[in-house]
Amino acid sequence: MDNIFTFFGVISHNHSWIFLSHMLLTAGIVIFVANRAVKSMRLVPTGLQNLMEVYLSGVLSMGKDTIGKEDAKVYLPLIATLGLFVVIANLIGIIPGFESPSSNLNFTLALAIAIFVYYNYEGIRRNGFLKYFSHFSGPVWWLSWLMFPIEIISHISRIVSLSFRLFGNIKGDDLFLAVVLMLAPWFAPLPAFALLTFSAFLQAFIIMILTYVYLAGAVHISEDH
Repeated sequence: MDNIFTFFGVISHNHSWIFLSHMLLTAGIVIFVANRAVKSMRLVPTGLQNLMEVYLSGVLSMGKDTIGKEDAKVYLPLIATLGLFVVIANLIGIIPGFESPSSNLNFTLALAIAIFVYYNYEGIRRNGFLKYFSHFSGPVWWLSWLMFPIEIISHISRIVSLSFRLFGNIKGDDLFLAVVLMLAPWFAPLPAFALLTFSAFLQAFIIMILTYVYLAGAVHISEDH
């Protein structure tokens, strides 16, 4: 993908610069959309405010089914911001002349590590250090020597799973689109654009639901597990 034209590549061909500029552009778009949505709040929402309220309602509904009503409200700002940031990062690469930040492993790995650190922090904060890590030992005490390392490996593997799932899908989508544009630049890409747009939203949804699931597993520790 280094030879693909990007608008930011006109300034510098350094791929670190191209990646950073697209990531900052993504953050700027998220901030702009959020500010526009709340700039002129109305009792009967219209336009972007209406769209954002529908989005937040959907995220909240998803959270209620996963982590419960009260906790869904607590973590709504995090999950909604995460989903908006990831979907815009995914969609940018569909536009010719731009590159998806999420097609870079540095981006997805940093995102996965941030989620991993946060849900573990919340688990410790809500349950206490000893109780949180004691549930890694499983319900049977004499199997704790086996269950504890398995649980640790399972949690660490989530970093690999989250980062490589998003990276692999978006990188593959970008390569697929590049090939389609080179072979048939006029009409053939139209179905591809629709497919990649759906994939961009799907990957953002997966990130949000998995974050909710990890948070639920961390903060809701029952006494017998």
